[in-house]
Amino acid sequence: MLYRLLYPLSEHNIFFNLFRYITLRTAGGAITAFLISMLLGPYIIRKLSSMSIKENVEKGDSPDLYKLHRSKKDTPTMGGLIIIFSITISTVLWADMCSAYVLLALLVVTALGAVGAVDDLIKLRSEAKGLTIRHKLLLQASISLGVALALWSFLRFEDWGTDLQFPFLKHATLSLGVLYVVFVMIVLVGSSNAVNLTDGLDGLAVGCTTMVSLAMMVIAYVVGRADASQYLWLQHVPGAGELTIFAAAVAGAGVGFLWFNCHPADVFMGDTGALPLGAALGYIAVVTKHELLLFLVGGVFVMEAVSVLLQIISFRMWGTRVFSIAPLHHHFQFKGWPESRVVTRFWIISAILAIASLCTLKLR
Repeated sequence: MLYRLLYPLSEHNIFFNLFRYITLRTAGGAITAFLISMLLGPYIIRKLSSMSIKENVEKGDSPDLYKLHRSKKDTPTMGGLIIIFSITISTVLWADMCSAYVLLALLVVTALGAVGAVDDLIKLRSEAKGLTIRHKLLLQASISLGVALALWSFLRFEDWGTDLQFPFLKHATLSLGVLYVVFVMIVLVGSSNAVNLTDGLDGLAVGCTTMVSLAMMVIAYVVGRADASQYLWLQHVPGAGELTIFAAAVAGAGVGFLWFNCHPADVFMGDTGALPLGAALGYIAVVTKHELLLFLVGGVFVMEAVSVLLQIISFRMWGTRVFSIAPLHHHFQFKGWPESRVVTRFWIISAILAIASLCTLKLR
């Protein structure tokens, strides 16, 4: 919004010419999202607490896990509202709101946030453990389908629009055609649920999300520039540079929320925050044509999701468990690791993977 309001004034004052630069608006987006999180956080936490919107750890599947987490009882949840407000307001202020990519990004965040909020409220207001898996997947898939069709509607006219790009290879692509719609749905739903599965310890999911979003911010900036993408043999996506600001807002909101979510947490994000954060990362990967690289940069989320999948398959087929408990972070808790150690080590892994993913941009 500031871009459209202030940049035209550059004709009268050269100072306003600064607002044409994505780098300035990216910094503004990150700082604004952080400040909004810090300002809104205490108010929203007090409001959630007064409305008795608090975590019920007794609904977990494992009595042993409850023993480890009973100190978290009655901690306010649905703190993802802080993240959603921060991302939305900051993006609206600093990004070009005439960009279809930005509008779809905000749609992803708000729509998946609404699904997460419904899931959290059902957990709190009834004996159920939230939306059933079928209903949750149906809602996620419906939103993802709408986004995928919107992207396909204008990308299908580009030679590269529905191509799948492969990391490390200069010219290797796979044209998906109409299957592009299905592929985008899988990426959005998969990334959304992967972050949700990771959200089980104080600061774990939001810390890793922040690191991944910073890496995706760099990728969006490079892909959005014709010169940089040509130099690195990457597919240039005109207009994708505006997602640099969106990714920065995700990172800024994440750092701000971490202030309240670090151990011992004052608030949990709940599905209200986890679902839209995961989908946001998947969406940036789709637009920037780096869907496969998301497996590396978001490796912690992949490990968490795979651990759950392996646990289910192993138990149903052979009646045995691969891990003491899934997701993976709880397995290490059962091995005797303190919560802060698990979180810190997962952060370290996430940071290493984020750096490694950026290094791969040159390896073509």
